[in-house]
Amino acid sequence: MNIFKFGGASVNSAEGVRNFVKIVQSYKDETIIVLSAMGKSTNALEEISHSFFSKNDNFNHKLHSLKEYHNNIVSDLFPNKEDVVYQKVEVIFNQLEAYLEKEPSLDYDFDYDQIVSFGELLSTTIVSEFLRLSGSPNKWVDIRTCLKTDNSYREGKVDWDLSQKLVSKTFSFNSTFVYVTQGFLGGTTTNLTTTLGREGSDYTAAILSYILDVDELSIWKDVPGIMNADPKWLDDAKKLDRISYQEAIELAFYGAKVIHPKTIQPIKQKKIPLQVRSFIDYNKNGTLISTASKKMENQLPVYIRKENQVLISIRPNNFSFILEENLSMLFSLFARHKVKVNLIQNSAISFSVCVDDLGSRLDTLLEEIAHDFEVKYNDALELITIRHHNQESVERMTKGKDILLEQRSRDTAQFVIA
Repeated sequence: MNIFKFGGASVNSAEGVRNFVKIVQSYKDETIIVLSAMGKSTNALEEISHSFFSKNDNFNHKLHSLKEYHNNIVSDLFPNKEDVVYQKVEVIFNQLEAYLEKEPSLDYDFDYDQIVSFGELLSTTIVSEFLRLSGSPNKWVDIRTCLKTDNSYREGKVDWDLSQKLVSKTFSFNSTFVYVTQGFLGGTTTNLTTTLGREGSDYTAAILSYILDVDELSIWKDVPGIMNADPKWLDDAKKLDRISYQEAIELAFYGAKVIHPKTIQPIKQKKIPLQVRSFIDYNKNGTLISTASKKMENQLPVYIRKENQVLISIRPNNFSFILEENLSMLFSLFARHKVKVNLIQNSAISFSVCVDDLGSRLDTLLEEIAHDFEVKYNDALELITIRHHNQESVERMTKGKDILLEQRSRDTAQFVIA
């Protein structure tokens, strides 16, 4: 059994969908396809959800563009205007429009999940129907009916026991060899939509792989595999042929965008190999993530850049020491406001953290911290992480730069740069 996860870039056009079908049809085994929203649809739906919650009706233009984008792909793929796909896509957009006509709730994260989820519903519907048209019978599955989470909207926590029962029953392969389903989405026991965190489609594929005990998981990207840097940033980036689960977790934690941070843990538990491959050059080998082999000598430095960072410096108002009770209070605030800390450094009287710029959510956190502490911050920063650093790699990243904070360990060096 194969589980293939395809990102939105793989199906961002009619030509992309045709290429996707060519890849799927080159495999003859039982297959589950986990798909993201097409192209930049999630970004558009995020803007729509923000306008909706703010009671700002300027999302109509964005909604029209989103509809036109999907309809153009459908028109290119399905020359017969009587094909059932036209009706199915129209129904989905009607459901979205009906939701947007309601009053927003008092919970932005709830409305976000209900609105943004339409991206995956559209992409999987179109792709499933085009597979059918191309001679590949398949079954479309609404993942929300079987991948169950709690009601932590935008960061749903999986109910593993219930999901195990429902997923095993749903993906039985009794009546089909190919399933098409959504990444990123989950559902509560009361059938409300949740999401698994931004870019969570990889995690969906890992969850299904774990539950169904697959032999291998393949994630198809627009890069040759996992690179030692983003090739859009460093044009001499090189592919890593093989890395361990542990290294993949480290890279994801520090912000490497190829793998979602939660993806590795489920497959690591059952030692399921993960292939990261290119949907552009799909006959070439990608990067294999598996159990650790003999440690490679002369490991390449791996460069990870996170932009739009904020460096926050916190001191007690009375200049007392930063003690355990201070740290406990601060970490609880960061957790409650769902602000992930990317780097930590503390001294006797100060505590510094580097975090993503999360707009109003971060503003609210800083206001609350300021009740008990002196707070200063710098924004519009970069966080550069180098795994397996050496002097040459450090100089390459820092020469001539204004470094605001620096940390080094045996394997990792990090620099907050203005």
